[in-house]
Amino acid sequence: MSPIYIPRRQFIRGAIATAAFGATSQLWAGCSEQTPTANTGTGTATGTTGAPAAATLNIGFIYVGPKDDFGYSQAHFEGETAISKLPGVKTYSEASVAETAVVQETMLGMINQNAVTALFPTSFGYFDPHILKLAPENPKVQFFHCGGLYTEGKTPKNIGSYYGYIDEAQYVAGVVAGLSTKSGKLGFVAAKPIPQVVRNINSYTLGARSVNPKATVQVIFTGDWSVPVKEAEAANSMIDQGVDVLTCHVDSPKVVMETAEKRKIFCTGYHTNQASLAPNGYLTGAEWDWINVYTKYVELLKSGKTLMDGGIPHILRGGLKEGFCKVSPFGSAVSAAAKKEAETVMAKFKDGSMIIYAGEMKDNTGKVVIAKGKEFKQTDPDLEKMDWFVEGVIGSVKG
Repeated sequence: MSPIYIPRRQFIRGAIATAAFGATSQLWAGCSEQTPTANTGTGTATGTTGAPAAATLNIGFIYVGPKDDFGYSQAHFEGETAISKLPGVKTYSEASVAETAVVQETMLGMINQNAVTALFPTSFGYFDPHILKLAPENPKVQFFHCGGLYTEGKTPKNIGSYYGYIDEAQYVAGVVAGLSTKSGKLGFVAAKPIPQVVRNINSYTLGARSVNPKATVQVIFTGDWSVPVKEAEAANSMIDQGVDVLTCHVDSPKVVMETAEKRKIFCTGYHTNQASLAPNGYLTGAEWDWINVYTKYVELLKSGKTLMDGGIPHILRGGLKEGFCKVSPFGSAVSAAAKKEAETVMAKFKDGSMIIYAGEMKDNTGKVVIAKGKEFKQTDPDLEKMDWFVEGVIGSVKG
């Protein structure tokens, strides 16, 4: 953090209490990378310090990492950039905001300084307690969180949850990995054992084992979303043990992809396309398509619909079929057979005939977790509570 950061936060708190917003605007305009960056569309949006025109939709985005991290934050920023070019839309964003009370200051600043009426705090840890605390205090602002689980009757009405079934793309990447490995050993560098991460690991493993039944996926948790040193250590450790395909679920896959390329093994990416980081070993990857999702939200918001009146769904989900995610282009190392198999599976996801979680299915301790004849479709809320690893995963959900 820069030295000006804490004083600016303190100043914002005082400004909110005294309604001295004009002075704060000038302070923000002169700040470093912690300052919300405004993107103006082609419509009637005004400057940061002026009152927004009535037709302008002001939207705030908050990222836990840098906007150019080759990963989670960059994927969301690409979506923000696209909608900022739409008529009558102005976006404000702040990067590298910790999952602490600091994000509350950032949200309040955007609400009171920039007059945002919709907020997209994108990181998992922003939800509880931060969004849950501020939403009731700002009932006219709509909070859209990526991944948080909305509970009818408990979660404030002005909170929405959106997320993609990116594990579909991870399943496809697993198919390619399973047909590309020579050792049968795949590696997965993961941040935290939360349900979304566990689900990605399981789907990747099931994809690999659907074409290579003896394939295994070793998992190492780093403990946080961005720990480059631990990510490199985990990657190198698994490669030393014979893993010849690496993937990950961390904020920025950059270190894992570059380590795989340096060690001359294959890799599959996550969040965005990392082919440029591993031109020889990049097979494919699971990418978000937030441009599509955020454009849909803008259409709903500009039409006057809200979460509060039920015009905007409180839970918005989708996969490959709905355009929430996509599979990265196949790299030069992918065989024709692997490409054909992956495309067949993608087609099944898009026509709705592909079910990842169907019984009988056992976890990696031998316990039956899905009974024979039982199946869970992607929309089943039980999958968003996943706390077990499928057979073939080497590791524990407890880390």
